[in-house]
Amino acid sequence: MDDELRERVAAAGEAAALYNALKHGSDPDVGAIMGPIMGENPEFRPHGDEIPGVLAPVVNEVGEMDEAERRERLGELAPERLAELEADEEGDDRVLPDLPNAEDGEVVMRAAPNPNGPWHVGHARMPAVIGTYKERYDGEFICRFDDTDPETKRPDLDAYDAILEDIAYLGFEPDRVLRASDRLETYYDHARELIDLGGAYTCSCSGDEFSELKNAGEACPHREKDVETVREEFEAMVDGEYGSGEMVLRVKTDIEHKNPALRDWVAFRMIDTPHPREEAAEYRCWPMLDFQSGVDDHLTGVTHIIRGIDLQDSAKRQRFVYDYFDWEYPEVLHWGHVQVDEYDVKLSTSTIKGLIADGELTGWDDPRAPTIRSMRRRGIQGQALVDSMTELGMSTSDVDLAMSSVYANNRDLVDDDANRYFFVRDREDDPAVELPVVDGDAAAPEAGHPRFHPEHPDRGEREVPAGRVVVESGDLPPEGERVWLKGYGPVRYEGDELAFLDADIEIVREGDVDVIHWAPADEGLDTLLRTVDGDVRGIAEPALADVDPDTVVQFVRVGFARIDALDPEATDEEDGPDGAEDLLAYYAHP
Repeated sequence: MDDELRERVAAAGEAAALYNALKHGSDPDVGAIMGPIMGENPEFRPHGDEIPGVLAPVVNEVGEMDEAERRERLGELAPERLAELEADEEGDDRVLPDLPNAEDGEVVMRAAPNPNGPWHVGHARMPAVIGTYKERYDGEFICRFDDTDPETKRPDLDAYDAILEDIAYLGFEPDRVLRASDRLETYYDHARELIDLGGAYTCSCSGDEFSELKNAGEACPHREKDVETVREEFEAMVDGEYGSGEMVLRVKTDIEHKNPALRDWVAFRMIDTPHPREEAAEYRCWPMLDFQSGVDDHLTGVTHIIRGIDLQDSAKRQRFVYDYFDWEYPEVLHWGHVQVDEYDVKLSTSTIKGLIADGELTGWDDPRAPTIRSMRRRGIQGQALVDSMTELGMSTSDVDLAMSSVYANNRDLVDDDANRYFFVRDREDDPAVELPVVDGDAAAPEAGHPRFHPEHPDRGEREVPAGRVVVESGDLPPEGERVWLKGYGPVRYEGDELAFLDADIEIVREGDVDVIHWAPADEGLDTLLRTVDGDVRGIAEPALADVDPDTVVQFVRVGFARIDALDPEATDEEDGPDGAEDLLAYYAHP
């Protein structure tokens, strides 16, 4: 382990030890903080046998401090962790800690998406948190499209609007929307100023050549070019006189810096591939993200930046530029990655694109896709996702988003408004069964009249014809036993028919009879329900023909779903919304 890494381990260990001691009101020990530190800093793991020896003296030093000293020191090292701790101590129901050094009306934060495709679920965390902080501090929310890589992360022209639609779905509206590809001249002007300050130089070394020099702590032979030459060569870059890989502009840092990643990093490079936006298609000299983002954060007045714990070097690179220009760097908060359960598809824009191209997904709103578009089409409210994302807090450790928490939040939002309907699934392992309802020891009513909502009798009842019905075969009792058709009444299963019985609801209340859902066999709607696990076909009750598309309903004993398309006049010869179906719905959750 080199000295630079040893210092980083010690710093991370001190913050973790302070937090641990304050949270538990006891002296820390090495074992208690090893796990979190290794989880937050994967680069430490190869040195696991050396880490305890580095941490021991740091932990002992924290053990000698009193509580006040520990709080003061944690506030210096990691103010966001101290704020998180104090919020827990105060019983604050706001799961997001207060921003450090934030003043009402002065907070400016930005989401900086790469528009290479619509957003997956993990992308929702940034706008959810930024939007929540904006509301808390009466601040400003900037959406800046970082689209300065027309080759490796090539922008998708449809993604700009798609991402803004996703932000709107989450319940927020950016105060400003910027496209970095519109601002090339601004970046060039700052590069020229940096060159004049002696802070940048043009370099024609190959990547391998510079890497060898950098790793050896040796200066590039181009580093001492005079300013005039650097300026001339940079203007040639701007004019497109070099091809891809022939010339870069580097920020002059410390060629012997302990962290090689910070040594004379690239600020501009040449890219031959034209940008897909017509307004930017002529440019060939493009800024690297750390330069472009750093300049834009300053010019737009950003006060607080949230970025992944794996991007700590970005702030360190940008600080060199800020120092040259004598700018004040924004407050930075780091967090770990968010991982989402339930989906088989990786949270990756490129992966999802590939699956769509291969026909394995029908599009970005396929219910099997872990995307915001998919959740919206399934009828999940944006607020449910925002609530679940903010509940994750601001931990620097990787966190897991359980979709069950999103579903629970959404259930709270939609349950009261969602009317109830019957949908009988016809599945390979549980096929639907069609049976007539006949008179038994009582005359069989012609229809059932279940309520639209059990807690809102004022909404009335719907009429469900009951001459011939379909039920899920797994719901049928043994032959000769009774079952209650919800909203209709008691019947006895007699093998090839259901006989209506003279009995009241007491047989259900006493637990002697199960209640099942059903649908009319002849008047029902042929239905396709699209789910995370695949398509499910079946029959839904005819009252759904009066429900407008985009309405969220609850299929009794199945779950919540969003009505997507409806054509009750469709026949086998005249296709409905998805083939010959009368009704297309998207499943949300139980």
